Amino acid sequence: MSPARREASTSGSSTEQVVASATTLSAGRIGTIDQLLSAKEIAITCGSGGVGKTTTAAALAVMAAVHHGGRVLVLTVDPAKRLANALGLAAFGNDETEVPLAALAAGAGIRPKGKLVAAMLDTKQSWDDLVRLHAPDATTAQRILANPLYDNITGRFVQSHDYIAMERLYELHSSGRYDLVVVDTPPSRNALDFLDAPARMAEFFGSRLLRWLTMPYRSRLVTFASKPFTQVADRILGSQFLGDIAEFFTLLQSMESGFVTRANEVGRILADRRTTFVVVSTLEASPAHEAAFLIDELGRRSLHLGALVLNKVLPSTLLDPAAQRAAAALDERAEILAAELAPLAGADPAQVGRVLVELARSFHDLRLAAGREAEQRLELGAIPEVTVSVPYLAGDVHDLNGLLAIGSRLWQ
Repeated sequence: MSPARREASTSGSSTEQVVASATTLSAGRIGTIDQLLSAKEIAITCGSGGVGKTTTAAALAVMAAVHHGGRVLVLTVDPAKRLANALGLAAFGNDETEVPLAALAAGAGIRPKGKLVAAMLDTKQSWDDLVRLHAPDATTAQRILANPLYDNITGRFVQSHDYIAMERLYELHSSGRYDLVVVDTPPSRNALDFLDAPARMAEFFGSRLLRWLTMPYRSRLVTFASKPFTQVADRILGSQFLGDIAEFFTLLQSMESGFVTRANEVGRILADRRTTFVVVSTLEASPAHEAAFLIDELGRRSLHLGALVLNKVLPSTLLDPAAQRAAAALDERAEILAAELAPLAGADPAQVGRVLVELARSFHDLRLAAGREAEQRLELGAIPEVTVSVPYLAGDVHDLNGLLAIGSRLWQ
């Protein structure tokens, strides 16, 4: 018995059981991403870096605009330039820019029902806008923006990027201009940072640290008592260094009420029934582990997990029993087949035989890998309402038709 057939006989039954279980699971599921997004106003794609979150978010937005109608916004974070090109835009930034979906009518013969708008998170501009919104007056806002510490603090503040992404989401959703907002969450060392950012921002404004930093500026007594220390610090760190710190945080504290209220509202909108989360992952070990952790955390926080999108998945045809039998026969009869094919290929029969054997065994290895992926899909897909797999693609997405092709797989 050939190695391929011998190993198939020991592993085939378990793989077939996995396929049967996956079929049963799929049959018991009600709903698609199409139905999911038609019932929601916000869809937040999340997961570890490098799994295709940005492309998935853009593809979902394209499909929603094409099929559902209305106005759809996709808010991306640090997208590759090719994504801007795929959306038919030379570039885009914090300001919303309409995507020319009319190109689909010419390229794919599709007439979109709605409009698609794209925006890229600009952290600096968003923080500037937020300061102007929450400052008690224009003078205070200008003093904060002009403070030499402002750019450094807001640029490097822990979870600054995560918080401002959620703040921007709240602003865009509350504007009432869009029927659906699809968000690509920031790349992060921890996929939960964006969920925790609003609460941590509210916590910061009530912290002892902020009171300690602002005390010297607000109290003449403390300023007088600490004058020798501040003089030494000024000589080492530069003139007025501590004064700049105290002034900045005192001005920042003047916006506490607005920031805390808004942060709490951002937290509420994440838990709203109109918001759903789409976890995006590959089936590689590290991203899959992160996806499983994220799925558990969303459940623990009572946040709506609408879908799991698995990218770069091996095709299910590898698990077809007939394909397995064909590969085993190819391995077993390689010598006979090589004698027939060698004249057609203009090659040595022995060389053709080796190629046929290698092809058969490579197919078997891929089939085993596909079986393991099917098991992982069963484990990860047990909780989400919808689980969708997107196979490896021949090339990168470079236009709207490419996004539409990915979207079509997500929609089914």
